[in-house]
Amino acid sequence: MTIGIIGGSGLYDLPGLTDTRWVTVDTPWGAPSDQVFLGRLGAARLAFLPRHGRGHRIPPGEVNYRANVAALKSLGVTDVLSLSAVGGLKEELPPGSFVVVDQFIDRTVGRASSFFGTGLVAHVSMAHPVCRRLGDHVHAALGTLGVAHHRGGTYVAMEGPQFSTQAESHLYRSWGASVIGMTNLPEAKLAREAELCYASISMVTDYDCWHPGHDAVTVDAIIRVLLGNAAHAKSLVVDLAAALHADGDGPGCACRRALDHALITAPEARDAAMVEKLRGIAGRVLT
Repeated sequence: MTIGIIGGSGLYDLPGLTDTRWVTVDTPWGAPSDQVFLGRLGAARLAFLPRHGRGHRIPPGEVNYRANVAALKSLGVTDVLSLSAVGGLKEELPPGSFVVVDQFIDRTVGRASSFFGTGLVAHVSMAHPVCRRLGDHVHAALGTLGVAHHRGGTYVAMEGPQFSTQAESHLYRSWGASVIGMTNLPEAKLAREAELCYASISMVTDYDCWHPGHDAVTVDAIIRVLLGNAAHAKSLVVDLAAALHADGDGPGCACRRALDHALITAPEARDAAMVEKLRGIAGRVLT
């Protein structure tokens, strides 16, 4: 198995990482955000993809999410850990805490959210949008590390790149959402279509603008939280690499068979070019 990590460009700076190299990957959906950094941590194989490119060059709405997921799939990735900075929408999720997300609300607009389309239509279930098995591993690892975290929570994916208005922030809180960010969708939807196990790890950097003390937050304070979160994220990846390698490929996980009943277009009506384009994503169910 190969574990894919999507997140900040510094995550691959881990002690003990060997056999490292950057590889260029092309996909039918274009180029991913950057080259993919491959390495080994003990017996575990890892593939790191900077979501915004090295140096944070790409805004959330312009990330080529399809190419990112397709690139990881083409490299043999089976399990994806998505790490992202978020704003907290609940008092009990202060800056510095982690949330193992299990639900999403999609407020993005205009982002390509499916590999499928005219010529080959598919509908996958997103009722449970993340992998429970991976989430359990993340929860256990954060507990071992002593990192303040919450198991379960709803992530509001907003378009950005601007942050919320106060009215929007209060609206999302009224919905019971836990955190707000700009990057986990359509990433999670595409991972499901690619039959990859996907876990979302939200790292709270600040309270969103709903909080009375939000305006008093300084840049220095945010930077301290970011640095602390980054250190915890690296430790988390190290612990998870060993645990997931020991777990194997998660046989029997429903994520691995998400396309079993998803293809709607009759075989004789499928566009040949579209079928070929989707071989790397859906080859298991294409005949």
